[in-house]
Amino acid sequence: MECVSSTEDKPRTGILNLDVLSCPICVEPFTIPIFQCDNGHLACSSCCPKLRNKCPSCSWPVGHSRCRAMETVLESISIPCQNAGFGCTTKLIYGEESTHEKTCTFSPCSCPVKDCNYTGSCKDVYVHYKNLIHPNPQSTSQRYRVRCGESFSVKMNISDNLVIGTLYKERLLFTVQSFRKSYGVYVIVSCIAPSSPKVGKFSYCITYTIDGHSITYKSPELKKIQRVSFHTPQENYMLIANSSLHGESLEMRICIKKEKRDKTNDIKVRIKRCREGDGTIRRTAPSTPGLRKLSYRPSYSDDGQILI
Repeated sequence: MECVSSTEDKPRTGILNLDVLSCPICVEPFTIPIFQCDNGHLACSSCCPKLRNKCPSCSWPVGHSRCRAMETVLESISIPCQNAGFGCTTKLIYGEESTHEKTCTFSPCSCPVKDCNYTGSCKDVYVHYKNLIHPNPQSTSQRYRVRCGESFSVKMNISDNLVIGTLYKERLLFTVQSFRKSYGVYVIVSCIAPSSPKVGKFSYCITYTIDGHSITYKSPELKKIQRVSFHTPQENYMLIANSSLHGESLEMRICIKKEKRDKTNDIKVRIKRCREGDGTIRRTAPSTPGLRKLSYRPSYSDDGQILI
């Protein structure tokens, strides 16, 4: 890793071996708090109880004294999200990258159109598809532009496998896929987006009607996917038996709903771990009208406990 140090004259750069920022026991990146024994051997907070607070290098107690110097080094390192190229501007403290990137809104998604190699954030993929980059992609010549909460009719050939539509208010793409098996047809609806809470939570309902008889499937969750898969789904699908099929065509009504935010969660204080220069935690309440912003700055004791 390249490091930059500023002086009064000019910035200086240097090289830092990232191995020194990892716990020598579990080899995972250090996170605060970091502990040391009396001989200076380091251990992360996860390893200390596993070692029964006994240093594996010298057998001295470990897990009670903090290594403030190493913690200061961690706090001084700022790393861009790996999705910076797709629009994420979040700066991360070393060791927290994986936690953020698992739910980053800018995690790359792939265009669902066959043979298209375009990759970008879910919003960029939406714009890419919407702007007629694919004027007649395979079976998606019939475009579905829908609003959440309103049912719409979908007609597709089972052999086509895939239909693409847009949730234009949310600026997201969704897909309807069919999978022919010996005993029937699987139908599943998915959303092209990362598993980020900021995207929102959706549910969907499929109604298939034949000869006046209807089959309805309600899924409590619209699965978010970053890339279309053509493997048979294992969950959240509708199965239409062969006896209920009429030729190779499927006509269904689908309704996608966006789940309302639980207002009780708005009352609860949202904790955002922002490592600052003093290593404290800041708590802020969500930006809800009428909800006062709170500030809570605890300090750590030498044994890693939060002092209230």
